[in-house]
Amino acid sequence: MNGILVINKEKNMTSRDVVNVVCKKLNTRHVGHTGTLDPIASGVLVLGVNDGCKIIDLLTSNNKTYEAEVVMGILTDTLDVTGNIIKEEEVDVTEDDIKRVIDNFPKKYLQEVPKYSAIHVNGKRLYEYARSDIEVELPKREVEIYSLKLLSVNGNTFKIEASVSKGTYIRSLIRDIGSMLGISCSMKELKRTKQGIFDIKDAYNLDEINMDTNLLSISDALINYDRLIISKDMEKKVSNGMVLELPTDSDMVLILNKENKLLAIYKRYDKDPSMMKPYRVFKEDL
Repeated sequence: MNGILVINKEKNMTSRDVVNVVCKKLNTRHVGHTGTLDPIASGVLVLGVNDGCKIIDLLTSNNKTYEAEVVMGILTDTLDVTGNIIKEEEVDVTEDDIKRVIDNFPKKYLQEVPKYSAIHVNGKRLYEYARSDIEVELPKREVEIYSLKLLSVNGNTFKIEASVSKGTYIRSLIRDIGSMLGISCSMKELKRTKQGIFDIKDAYNLDEINMDTNLLSISDALINYDRLIISKDMEKKVSNGMVLELPTDSDMVLILNKENKLLAIYKRYDKDPSMMKPYRVFKEDL
């Protein structure tokens, strides 16, 4: 059993909790997730099962779409409602004010990561400094906001939909929206609705998973990558992981045999760009 499994994660579970449940249900120890969802969050969690774990790093780079509920007038140390309130204020903003900020929010900007995050600074994760009350300069990373929509406004809360690049923190995005509004804002709810090609409407609930669950094949999970079908004579060279000259202009390509079995993923060779080297080789029948 090899491939990709898309889970609709429930709230109040860690991503590791989900992995543990799937390991037990599928009777394997080789399951990994492609992007952590905090316990407060729900929605799409993409898992690699057995050989599917070999492409996790390719799937983590995918863009993501979220729906989030924002509470106005409150700022917490975690930037969501699970944290300690560090600022509370009365707010007087209209739906038009919120819509104006959403519509004019920058498409690219340097985003300061939350202090309660797993980013490493000087060999330690930021949340370790935060838990020890040690002040540290928070890194900033360029992120891209592909789309940002206001879904609804209800009293002191509003909902947004955001499609963002890898590495974007929605908690930080909400804080920054609040800064543009001139008020404090924190995240109340979060649902990931899409990661790359994986949509929540195609996701399994945990109680639906069993040994008969159909996994998405590795080839189908990498549908956006170019493919190259090779001859029988080339199969042994690929299976042995040889550096090869291949008829493709792509930097990364899936190598399949004439029976459409995925044999390997090859990438451009840095030392000689005319050649390609194995990125992943698959020994078992996928």
